[in-house]
Amino acid sequence: MTHGDQRAAYERAVAGKSRLFAVWPGQWSSDLFEIDDLDEFAKALGVKHDEERTGLKDHVHEVEWTKDPYGDDNPRSQYLGIDVILACGCSINDLRTFAVQMKEQRGWVIATSGGWSKRGRPNGTTTYSLRARRRSLTD
Repeated sequence: MTHGDQRAAYERAVAGKSRLFAVWPGQWSSDLFEIDDLDEFAKALGVKHDEERTGLKDHVHEVEWTKDPYGDDNPRSQYLGIDVILACGCSINDLRTFAVQMKEQRGWVIATSGGWSKRGRPNGTTTYSLRARRRSLTD
């Protein structure tokens, strides 16, 4: 029995070398479930890209960003509030997936803990308010 690396577990299960289980812990006992839908497992954990769930196509995004005009601009803070518009037509439904894509594509470090928001504009665009590591932001 092993635990940990989801990608390796998924690959072993797909190859028929092992089975996947999930434990739902309780106060007095725990329930054990076998994961039989390997595609859904892979999509949920980001092993496979799921455009429908994340709202993000698997391509290089056209990103426009500005400093959040209402955010705290403490220059000693590692993170900066930013407003992001995706000009490519994608939408951010899963922040972790977006953070991984931005790390790979632009070297940005997007904070995945804490809050983030999105708001629609009258012109049909959506603006996302996120936090990013200040030093990672480049154009």
